Amino acid sequence: MKFLDQARVFLKSGNGGPGSLSFRREKYIEFGGPNGGNGGRGGSVIIECVDGLNTLIDYRYQQHFKAKAGVPGAGRDRSGPAGADALLKVPVGTQILEEDNDTLIADMTEVGQSITLCKGGDGGRGNAAFKTSTNRAPRKTEPGWPGEERWIWLRLKLIADAGLVGLPNAGKSTFLSATSRAKPKIADYPFTTLVPQLGVVGAGGREFVLADIPGLIEGASEGIGLGHRFLGHVERCRVLLHLIDGTQDDITGAYKTIRGELEAYADLLAKKDEVIVLNKIDSLMEEEVEEKVAELEKFSGKKVMTISAVTGENVDDLLFTLLDMIGVDKKTEIKEEEEAQLKEAGEDAETWKP
Repeated sequence: MKFLDQARVFLKSGNGGPGSLSFRREKYIEFGGPNGGNGGRGGSVIIECVDGLNTLIDYRYQQHFKAKAGVPGAGRDRSGPAGADALLKVPVGTQILEEDNDTLIADMTEVGQSITLCKGGDGGRGNAAFKTSTNRAPRKTEPGWPGEERWIWLRLKLIADAGLVGLPNAGKSTFLSATSRAKPKIADYPFTTLVPQLGVVGAGGREFVLADIPGLIEGASEGIGLGHRFLGHVERCRVLLHLIDGTQDDITGAYKTIRGELEAYADLLAKKDEVIVLNKIDSLMEEEVEEKVAELEKFSGKKVMTISAVTGENVDDLLFTLLDMIGVDKKTEIKEEEEAQLKEAGEDAETWKP
């Protein structure tokens, strides 16, 4: 299945059905009176977050979604049925934005979450609704209210425990392929990976989701090389795995480039926990590895791990380190949610006093 993380769609809810103009006509009943029913309500456009999807590819081939109009009312005081709703299913992590592709409407982060974006028009009243003591035979009806329409953007930001970042050809796809069942394209040239990839990585009986983000380049935070769309996927990750190609000459420059783009895009990315890893040590002499690790640790002020994604050297140690960091992050997140709920409950109790 092809990956698509952004789509522009048109939504239109159904018009309300018109009311009926009708009078009771039966044998031996001279003045039957009005009995026109009301029109049905138009269908609404609803977006629902579902499990089992990880792409917006369905919205590449269909961009217009229209709910059904309400059915007109009928005689004998019969109201028309409501029009069918239009339901759009999106994967977890989808953001809904206004037509300007900037104003956030909703963030779909949980399965089962839904939002009504266009409400169906109310049905028109039939002439029976206009009967009064002075107007016993009204001929007035309502046509039904029009539905709503709008353009929106759907933007998918993958939800993963750890995100792989680095310059093109740093070995990110090789690492994902070696540690999970994901089969990304691997080749000896930059920009082999053009779309984000997800893989489930297991170690010691535990698992976590790893996202392979296409290689970033200088200026990515300003949109160069689809940088904005790629950096958006990193926002959801708990931990960043920063891979650096150990065979290149300027390893500190490579680290500085990626860190600069993360900080320029959002402070949130710069504050995320980071594991710095020097990859491709199988192509280096032991003395070279030690020199480059020392240089990188001095420049970054953080501990640097070394691996070879091809041979598997030190990969297990890295996976256990990531698992420990992700576990701590999850516990912190749960604790913050519980504290927020307790605070909210306390405020509600303070507000309500018998």
